[in-house]
Amino acid sequence: MEVVSPEKLQDHLGHLCLEIGVRLAGSDAERRAAEYAEAALRDAGAPDVRVETFAVRRRAVGEERLDVDGSGGWQPFSCSLFSSTPGTGGEAVEAPLVFFEAPAEYAREDLSHLRGKAVVHLGCHIESRRQYRRLIEAAPAFLLLVDVRYPASTPRADGMFPSYTSDVGAVPSVNVAFQDAWRWKVEGAARARLRVAGGMRSGESQNVIAELPGDSARSGVLFLGAHHDTQADSVGADDNATGVAGLLELARVLAPLPRRRTIRLVSFGAEEQLSVGSARYVREHRAELAVRGRLIFNLDSFGSWMGWNDLVVNGTRELEECWRAAFESRGEFVRIARSIVPYADHFPFVAAGVPGLTLMRSNCTAGRFFHHRPDDDLSRVSTARMASLLDAVAERMADLAARPDLPFEPRVPLECAREVESFWIDLFGGWE
Repeated sequence: MEVVSPEKLQDHLGHLCLEIGVRLAGSDAERRAAEYAEAALRDAGAPDVRVETFAVRRRAVGEERLDVDGSGGWQPFSCSLFSSTPGTGGEAVEAPLVFFEAPAEYAREDLSHLRGKAVVHLGCHIESRRQYRRLIEAAPAFLLLVDVRYPASTPRADGMFPSYTSDVGAVPSVNVAFQDAWRWKVEGAARARLRVAGGMRSGESQNVIAELPGDSARSGVLFLGAHHDTQADSVGADDNATGVAGLLELARVLAPLPRRRTIRLVSFGAEEQLSVGSARYVREHRAELAVRGRLIFNLDSFGSWMGWNDLVVNGTRELEECWRAAFESRGEFVRIARSIVPYADHFPFVAAGVPGLTLMRSNCTAGRFFHHRPDDDLSRVSTARMASLLDAVAERMADLAARPDLPFEPRVPLECAREVESFWIDLFGGWE
């Protein structure tokens, strides 16, 4: 079996990050990334490559301006419009500033004090449809969301869950830097003014699917996944050009090998809007997954120079040990997380009953310090470390595809399935 090439990984990364650049869901750049993945999968030897398109809401922002009235008078600050939320129609909206300590204050029975306010919301992920509904029904003028995981001096790009905004509605919502919000609080800032030209527009995203057929249709399908879109203002070298480059190299290495089981590689679109592409794939192919789905192994942000390897495992203990051993045999060690992580493309498959894993590489306790930032560029990733991890993935996938019986039961444990269903209904809107 061939080994993964760091040089080929570098070529793929360079094309995605330098020649194409920022790849927002629904944009022309995302489409070009999908076309690149399609061509590379064919060149790798996949005999069957196809593209499935689907409608998305595309972030199209011309200008973002935030001014805050603090101790030194009105001053400008950087901000980034959340995907799936509206702009201000190009008009400046001014409102009194109020801080909302979200982790504790959602315990308030009445949120009417937020009406008409510029709300500094401590926390950028609202993981409860009920709480989001209460917030929107309070009718704030706009939201200034603070990513409390990182004490950053610049805002990060992010998005609101599409199923929330389509079902409940939305107000203009922007991410602001933690240090800026801290300054406003200390200085007793009184008012804020937001102007955003543009917002969400109709667009089209795509899943690129490559089939490496097995000899036995009854043996099922093993999936490999990654996503080719990025967040705003980021070329996404680690998140997730590393995943796409890894997927393309795995196709090259695995294509010539004999297989009993089919290996299906999927480069998903619109992951940064909450796994929209993988959720679309699962909804479209749910009947097949119920019969033939055996496993999905997902690659997402696993190239950091310094840090540690995280492996999310939603399956049986035997599945966990199978993959732990695969990495350790190559001198790589992983920190296992058995918790439910709905922010990766393996999750919709798990919701459909297919056991799933995602490989990531963290470099701080919050994940990666350059997460969703403009400096997530090629300087952040090590192709040598990527190749080492991918060799372990290739060897295990080749073994699982060839053997008569899997060393694990291809199911999602009941105690895991209940929590998965709760997230699937609340964050993704269920089976629509």
